[in-house]
Amino acid sequence: MNRTLLYFLLLILASCQTAKQDGTSIYFAGEIVNPTNDEIVLYKGDLVVDTAQLDGENRFAFELDTIEEGLYHFYHAPEEQYIYIEKGDSLQIRLNTVDFDESLVFSGSNEVVNNFLVELFLAMEQEEELVYSYYALEPLEFVIKIDSLMDIKLKNLDALIEENELSPSAYKLAHAGIIYGSYISKEAYPFYHKKKNKDKTIHDLPDNFYDYRKEINYNGNGLTYYRPYYNFMKYHLGNLSYMSCKKDCAMKPEEMGKQLHFNQHKLKLIDSLIPENELRDNLYRNVALDYLLKYDSEENIEIFINDFQKLSGNNRHMREINNLYQGIRNLQPQHDLPEVWVQDVDGNSVSLPEIGKGKEVVFYFWSGPEQRHFHNMTRRINYLKEKYPNYMFVGINVRTDKSKWMNILETSNLNKTEQFWTKDFEDVAHTLVIYDPNRSIITKDGKIVNAFANVYRSFPE
Repeated sequence: MNRTLLYFLLLILASCQTAKQDGTSIYFAGEIVNPTNDEIVLYKGDLVVDTAQLDGENRFAFELDTIEEGLYHFYHAPEEQYIYIEKGDSLQIRLNTVDFDESLVFSGSNEVVNNFLVELFLAMEQEEELVYSYYALEPLEFVIKIDSLMDIKLKNLDALIEENELSPSAYKLAHAGIIYGSYISKEAYPFYHKKKNKDKTIHDLPDNFYDYRKEINYNGNGLTYYRPYYNFMKYHLGNLSYMSCKKDCAMKPEEMGKQLHFNQHKLKLIDSLIPENELRDNLYRNVALDYLLKYDSEENIEIFINDFQKLSGNNRHMREINNLYQGIRNLQPQHDLPEVWVQDVDGNSVSLPEIGKGKEVVFYFWSGPEQRHFHNMTRRINYLKEKYPNYMFVGINVRTDKSKWMNILETSNLNKTEQFWTKDFEDVAHTLVIYDPNRSIITKDGKIVNAFANVYRSFPE
């Protein structure tokens, strides 16, 4: 939809926005067209607030007596989206899972800020290719282009608040989504500029290029779980660490990401810059997951874990990080494949070691809702089958309703005998350490050859 027309319609909606209820309770309800499961889960940060079941008409309702104001998200597996809630709110949604984000519409109190957040999310998705094309520009031209996109969004936000009174917290959230979404592009610029122009080194930037950093809020303050803000923090810390290592450390820039020293830089930056505990814990977790999954060496990983525990020993994610560390150790070459159970097309349960017994197998992973990834993965696997006929390529479907998985098998050219389904994505993800969507596991006679292979990078052309 044309953005100008959309915001005009939102202005009209603002003029007739439903009033809040008296008191502090909130009501959140809605209808899910083409549901992919039978429940909606409401989260505050990474904690479950409540779960609502869909009724016979695919409707749900939450009624909560006491609730903290701020940003939440609701999850209808495998999709999720934000919802901003204040005391006394009465909000309804309607969405179609075929186009989850595009079809989502809020009505009721605070409908304007929630619809604005959805449209902001969609606008930034649609701008990705345009912004990527800007990375080839010189710094000044690039900043002008990015600031122009940001200014359009800020003017739309100003137009909304002229017609509808937003609370300071609601305005802060919408404003933060705009500016930190823009700041991400600027943090990424030196790296993508080098890539787009095929330069050997990162160019020097004008002295004022990073002036926006003076406005950074390092305290979280309700933004910790807001994707534009949190993603900016990850880019920002990576940029600072990279530039520091580039200047002071003797290592090749392209190798920094998987180096112990570079990730130690990140840990120290979080310790010095981020005062708010939950944001600190989440950023520490991000660095740990990123480094562990690259698997440097047993010795270096032990050093990293020791440093991590010194700086963040009471991290709320420590169990997850320790489990990942142990999981990675269990997936080293010559180890047996873990006893992960999946189902075949006839509903029979079978373990991965059984599937791999006596064969050379490449296990890969795909999800029904992620159609672009599915099509790209299918095309790549078909190519690899021709080039490497000695391997059996086994697809493991995750995060998909079983009936939908069966429908995909019926309408695609996939070999059903090589396709399996799992209901428990969390168990599979944790046991097999699946974080990369292009991840594959190469085995021979049930023994691991390479548990961290990539379908695009690990097979010579």
